[in-house]
Amino acid sequence: MNKLKIAIQKSGRLSDDSVKLFKECGIKFEVGKSKLKSTSRNFPADFLFLRDDDIPGYVEDGVADLGIVGKNVLVEYGNDVESIKELGFSKCRLSLAVPREVEYPGVEYFQGKSIATSYPNLLGQYLKGKGVDAHVHQISGSVEIAPGIGLAEGVCDIVSTGGTLLSNGLKEVETIFKSEAVLIANNKLSDEKKELLEKLLFRINAVQTAQNHKYVLLNAPNDKLQQIIELMPGMRSPTITPLAQEGWSSIHSVIKESDFWENIETLRKWGAEGILVIPIEKMIS
Repeated sequence: MNKLKIAIQKSGRLSDDSVKLFKECGIKFEVGKSKLKSTSRNFPADFLFLRDDDIPGYVEDGVADLGIVGKNVLVEYGNDVESIKELGFSKCRLSLAVPREVEYPGVEYFQGKSIATSYPNLLGQYLKGKGVDAHVHQISGSVEIAPGIGLAEGVCDIVSTGGTLLSNGLKEVETIFKSEAVLIANNKLSDEKKELLEKLLFRINAVQTAQNHKYVLLNAPNDKLQQIIELMPGMRSPTITPLAQEGWSSIHSVIKESDFWENIETLRKWGAEGILVIPIEKMIS
């Protein structure tokens, strides 16, 4: 039987988020610090636990059929793979940073200076677009130490919260690239594996759509039902149930979480009360 070989990062936040996604898709497999491969018990897939930087190459070569990587890695290495879907998690940014005591005038500060980075291609493209001629000093890992030891006047590195920069006496001054997790695929998947990929995407879409929506229940006076229904249209239409108290009804609907918070004050003004907001595990249109 055909199986998908899916490469994910073996440790770190991207690994945790990727495993969480597959678990929420109902795919069961074992995860452990020393594991390099795991077979799903209920979905035709093998999971390979690899270094993030290696995943695009393994997918390009067909060692893995699919992979989850940071978009920054995918663009930096430029492997010939198909980008299937941006996944919306493990968001971060690639930023320029300088010592905190530096008075930073703008990107022209880096003209003629040295910048330490693990992302020379992305940085080079950015500097070229800005017309800045700087020396890009490529190093792997712990680039934050470079200014402190006199290796470079600035760094270009991945930033999530900025805590690592601060702890090393640096400040973020320019964002050059925004990244998130991306599902990639080999360009030559068989028809059978393409079919399995579609089944996997169906599950992923159901999980992610549910994460952005909430099931809302509330009680409302009947004379405001139409206005409230227009704010809470639901997947097809809301469920309206009369309450024992005359002149009142219960409204059940599914709406985007962002829409709920935008409209909550209006709902309350129209007399809505007893409002319950319930997470949705899966949502299939």
